[in-house]
Amino acid sequence: MTEKIKELIKGKDIVIPRILFTNYKKIGLSSEELIFITYIINNTEIFNPKQISDEMNIDLNEVMTHMETLTAKGIIKIELKKIGSTRNEYINLDGLYSKLSFSILNEEKEVQQPTIYDMFEKEFGRPISPMEYQIIGAWLDNGTSEETIALALKEATYNGVNNLRYIERIISEWSKKGIKTAKDVEKSRIKFKHKKDQKINSEILNYDWLNNE
Repeated sequence: MTEKIKELIKGKDIVIPRILFTNYKKIGLSSEELIFITYIINNTEIFNPKQISDEMNIDLNEVMTHMETLTAKGIIKIELKKIGSTRNEYINLDGLYSKLSFSILNEEKEVQQPTIYDMFEKEFGRPISPMEYQIIGAWLDNGTSEETIALALKEATYNGVNNLRYIERIISEWSKKGIKTAKDVEKSRIKFKHKKDQKINSEILNYDWLNNE
């Protein structure tokens, strides 16, 4: 018995790939599924439910449940392969690797996404001052969304103005009118243009053309 235990202890270590360990929740795996997948990666490509059950010391039904769930999640799939005269079911982990790849790419996109402060520096064409950082931060702290601030910045740039006081006035006016999204801004512009056109048309109609000298 002692020798058997020694052999078990000397057995090869189970390796959990770091990328899998740090991203398993992001791709929809539970802790139990992580352990199950780790066993598959380290021990077998051939799908042998009895062997998996014995070596992981879990019920055969649990093995099959894990396989069904992971297949439904697109993490693994079973493929029938013929090698020589022998046909076996193999576990394909391409789905796992694809999901991990997408998870990393999405992380990189999130890291590279510019902050609201970056947007101001780009539009102003210069680094913003510590005071300007504080003012923008105060807008955020007061509940103004980054989307609204970015839209106000674009509106100011559209009007050829690049100072925070002007942008603050825009944000204040929008807050009174309930403008929060790009769609709201567009609606407001259309409404303003419509009123302006109506005023011009009214002035034309009411002009005294006969008495104009």
